[in-house]
Amino acid sequence: MELSQMTELMGLSVLLGLLALMATAAVARGWLRAGEERSGRPACQKANGFPPDKSSGSKKQKQYQRIRKEKPQQHNFTHRLLAAALKSHSGNISCMDFSSNGKYLATCADDRTIRIWSTKDFLQREHRSMRANVELDHATLVRFSPDCRAFIVWLANGDTLRIFKMTKREDGGYTFTAAPEDFPKKHKAPVIDIGIANTGKFIMTASSDTTVLIWSLKGQVLSTINTNQMNNTHAAVSPCGRFVASCGFTPDVKVWEVCFGKKGEFQEVVRAFELKGHSAAVHSFAFSNDSRRMASVSKDGTWKLWDTNVEYKKQQDPYLLKTGRFEEAAGAAPCRLALSPNAQVLALASGSSIHLYNTRRGEKEECFERVHGECIANLSFDITGRFLASCGDRAVRLFHNTPGHRAMVEEMQGHLKRASNDSTRQRLQQQQTQAQETLKSLGALKK
Repeated sequence: MELSQMTELMGLSVLLGLLALMATAAVARGWLRAGEERSGRPACQKANGFPPDKSSGSKKQKQYQRIRKEKPQQHNFTHRLLAAALKSHSGNISCMDFSSNGKYLATCADDRTIRIWSTKDFLQREHRSMRANVELDHATLVRFSPDCRAFIVWLANGDTLRIFKMTKREDGGYTFTAAPEDFPKKHKAPVIDIGIANTGKFIMTASSDTTVLIWSLKGQVLSTINTNQMNNTHAAVSPCGRFVASCGFTPDVKVWEVCFGKKGEFQEVVRAFELKGHSAAVHSFAFSNDSRRMASVSKDGTWKLWDTNVEYKKQQDPYLLKTGRFEEAAGAAPCRLALSPNAQVLALASGSSIHLYNTRRGEKEECFERVHGECIANLSFDITGRFLASCGDRAVRLFHNTPGHRAMVEEMQGHLKRASNDSTRQRLQQQQTQAQETLKSLGALKK
């Protein structure tokens, strides 16, 4: 083929290609014009007359994601005996602890923070708190040290214990510093409770199998206790710092003494006594502030109050002082228990409701229903016994302990009958009057 013919063919091919492109462009313009006529505005123009933002799609997507990520509405609860609601956590609160000096309340939640609240603000309009962050994890349990200069937490993902030191600043606040190393991992099942002796000699951790570990403050395991209860549901260190107790699938509460020598060295853990009398598994138990009383609640639908001020080394068993009915404990819902510092009031929680009993008469005196949006995770009286605290969602709710004030009035009336001199009688009368005035101010004075 000659060169001139090849040139003509190439030119013809180029011409045909240009014609095809022009036809395609014309069709496209027709589609766009039709779209403009249907919408009333150019297809490339927004309703406000400006070109469309390329990021509009992503903005809508982010807005939609923000809507989906909005926090659930806080559960609302009101009651005439509600003293305060502490609301700073953005996640559900799993545990709380009052400091031994009565100045602070520590709370931990799944928002990766621990909050330290000032108890003197409980009755104020605003409730101040200090925040300690848990890096890359969150705490499920928290306990103050005896000197209130530190607290310990159990880490959910790390499955270990971490110590935070509290350093006071010049402005009155605190700086929280985590210890350089966490405790070693020893438990093979989820940890359900931790505690620290008020003597500062040991730390206790208990898991949901049958294991209770006794630790030194430096992270060394001093002793391993096998509770032989099929599984543990609760464990605690007594306020006196001598005993460790646990309950679980069996119908008893087992108590051990952690023994130390005169120079403070650890010696052994020995079985002290048991609380026997329930006919089904024990949900929980608690000590009074002097460790001379204990209360327990069981799936048999009863609660019991015990005198534990016994000489167990002489084979003396605890005395059963009172048995009361609590039918809710027989159900499937979790059941929590708290005993007031003087053992005069028992608080029981089932699901999201709280029931208060007078332990001397065994009568229910108050009931708070649907206190939290979730099942109640923790119950605790403050060290004065004035308030009962509960947590179960993103708030801590504090109640006036009216049964405690009534018990005080009854106790003072009994003491007045036996008072032998005027000074004692005057002091007792003053305490009785103060309790009556508090009840009157709360609208809870019974005629």
